[in-house]
Amino acid sequence: MQVTETLSEGLKRAFDVVLPAADIEDQRMGRLAELAKTLSLPGFRPGKVPMPVIKQRFGNAVQAEIIEQSVSDATRKVFEERGLRPAMQPKIDLADPAAAAKPGSDVAFTVSLEILPEITIPDVAAIALERLKAEVDDAAIEKVLADMASRQRTLEPVEEARGAAKGEVLTVDFIGRIDGVAFPGGTGEDMEIEVAGEGFIPGFTEQLEGLAPGETRTITVRFPEDYGAPDLAGKEATFEITGKKLARALLPAVDAAFAERIGFESVEELRETISQQIGREYAQLSRLNLKRQLLDKLAELVSFPLPEAMVTAEFDQIWQRIEADRKASRLAPEDAAKDDETLRTEYRAIAERRVRLGLLLAEIARVNGITVSQDEMTRAMRAEAARYRGQEAQIFEMFRKNPTLAETLRGPILEEKVVDFVIELAKIEERVVSAEALSKAVES
Repeated sequence: MQVTETLSEGLKRAFDVVLPAADIEDQRMGRLAELAKTLSLPGFRPGKVPMPVIKQRFGNAVQAEIIEQSVSDATRKVFEERGLRPAMQPKIDLADPAAAAKPGSDVAFTVSLEILPEITIPDVAAIALERLKAEVDDAAIEKVLADMASRQRTLEPVEEARGAAKGEVLTVDFIGRIDGVAFPGGTGEDMEIEVAGEGFIPGFTEQLEGLAPGETRTITVRFPEDYGAPDLAGKEATFEITGKKLARALLPAVDAAFAERIGFESVEELRETISQQIGREYAQLSRLNLKRQLLDKLAELVSFPLPEAMVTAEFDQIWQRIEADRKASRLAPEDAAKDDETLRTEYRAIAERRVRLGLLLAEIARVNGITVSQDEMTRAMRAEAARYRGQEAQIFEMFRKNPTLAETLRGPILEEKVVDFVIELAKIEERVVSAEALSKAVES
């Protein structure tokens, strides 16, 4: 095998490789000889088919098979001898495919690739992080209990003729208009609305206070700038609302009977279950914030060249989502206000950060022997399959039979294991904060 390096520029490498015809022919004849031992053709006994017949019938297919395998083996050998680690699948081109297909010819090909950069892992033990912790208090538990009781409420009609009070439920018909024209989705009939409650456009339910059954009132509201329907976002609308029925909500007492009705033996058990659930939610938020701090610190500490193909592939995935969101009118308002050039520049930087952190985490895993076990992969496949109710067995089998698809689950698992590994080594200071402060820290 003759190997000539034709490019060594940054992370880019290219080689011209020539495989001698004699080596190809030896492998071809060896494969044909193997076929001859078991081959069965009409008119011949098994294993007694003459070699000329085998060559005529299978020579071309065997030649193609041997070339493919030889090129793959030679490429792998080139990388191993030079200690190269490809960043992505290398590009291989036969110099003359027609000539290579003919027995007795040298096989010449070029291989082009980008290699993984040399990465110096920072001293993770010197990284300082702050773990924010929120404690579960009685107020948080009472809020959950109140929400549970609200879902079990009953409505008692209000018989006296009067306007609706805050917290009562008013049944209404309404028509919404923008610039005097009714808009899709702005009409409702027999809608039960809690006066001054949540769930509608800000300022809508508050203006129902005092409205009595049989009365009509016109109110004005403004849709939020980030409203889900872009054609309504930020616009002012009027709603003509007619009251029809008024009721007061009767909430059940949170007592032993209530707890038993929803599957608990006592109120104490219900409160403890709620406390544990809230605690798990706080712990998840705390870890998410800690992970974000860690990734930000790592991004600041490392700098190395990035394989262009990896950045381009990551950016292309991001940009496909951007275009899909734009087409579906789901683009975030701050992005919708920017031109494509600005958006591409910003998201290119995001793609570069993701690739850099991904490579760094992968290097930390490689150096420290962090891997994903088969048991962990199996659990991940089962968890993913469980998302498709009624199709769990088919989805699990699909993952089991498709290694490439299963590999999409390995990356996130490995990332979390590396993050846990680094957090164990880093300097962690804990600070107790309110639940609101913890949520804001994660959202910021």
